[in-house]
Amino acid sequence: MTEINKIVIKFKDGKIIKGTTNDFSPDKKHFHIHLQGNEAVPIDVERLKAIFFVKDFQGNKAFKEAYKDVMAGGGKKIKVKFSDDEVIIGFSLGYSPSRHGFFLAPADLKSNNQRIFVITSATERIEVQ
Repeated sequence: MTEINKIVIKFKDGKIIKGTTNDFSPDKKHFHIHLQGNEAVPIDVERLKAIFFVKDFQGNKAFKEAYKDVMAGGGKKIKVKFSDDEVIIGFSLGYSPSRHGFFLAPADLKSNNQRIFVITSATERIEVQ
């Protein structure tokens, strides 16, 4: 049985969509998001900034990520600056500058984000800490 993930996708143009997916793969350039009405919408990964795999859709708008936690076995600590100036710090086991994207686990265990798939072309700078 395929796992269904709650996701929030942010496009490079600022648009945000919330839904679920069961066919995302980091190696594929397309996947589907199922909206609340269960409509399946095809997504072109290169149009995205990032895919946020979340615990719940509400989140906490007042929560400020601290990015101070340490994750044993979490991989390299990476600071990502997106083209829109958003900065996220987390840990990655699979970061490679030549890939179109990579998973990042936020360095704040209280975050609503369980993991984030960062689209490399949406970044301005990526630093291994």
